[in-house]
Amino acid sequence: ISGPAGRLQTIYSQGEDGRPAVVVCHPHPQHGGTMNNKVVYWMARAFSKRGCSVLRFNFRGVGESDGSWGDGVGEVEDARAAVDWLHAEHSGSPLWLAGFSFGCYAGLRAMRDDKRVQRLFAVAPAVGFYSFSFMAGDERPLRVIYGLDDEIVEPDAIRHWAESLPTASSFPIEGAGHFFAGRMEEMMAALLGQIN
Repeated sequence: ISGPAGRLQTIYSQGEDGRPAVVVCHPHPQHGGTMNNKVVYWMARAFSKRGCSVLRFNFRGVGESDGSWGDGVGEVEDARAAVDWLHAEHSGSPLWLAGFSFGCYAGLRAMRDDKRVQRLFAVAPAVGFYSFSFMAGDERPLRVIYGLDDEIVEPDAIRHWAESLPTASSFPIEGAGHFFAGRMEEMMAALLGQIN
């Protein structure tokens, strides 16, 4: 698809008519993050199994996407482009956004003032590495899923951030690290539990 720095490489899975359309954002490009990251893959699969249309994409400079690392600013623009494309394809469907780690920052920042996106999902958000203060006052439903043994992002920092947002639901997973090794089923269950 077309992005602000050129073409963005994507994986798109079409779901059922009227079901939500979901953009999933991957972790930090400078630390090996791609749309093929295992957590991102399983997140996308969880949404697909619910009949959702799902778009994964590589940020600029990753894989076959054009451009180069944009200091977090360009990646926010990439996320906007992905949402614009998916919305154009599914203008009659609810629009959701999900991110993993750095992907939470880029995706949530891109969607802060975009009311087309109705529901948000943050898996192991990179709180402490980036300021998420821009989310203050956001009233959309937000699911925050994180491991209590996260070795990269301080679990208490994630918990405090989630508690500061009145519409956030927090789902800590016992024994899970940042990449949810051995806890992927619990991550997927938390992602969509009680959501139709």
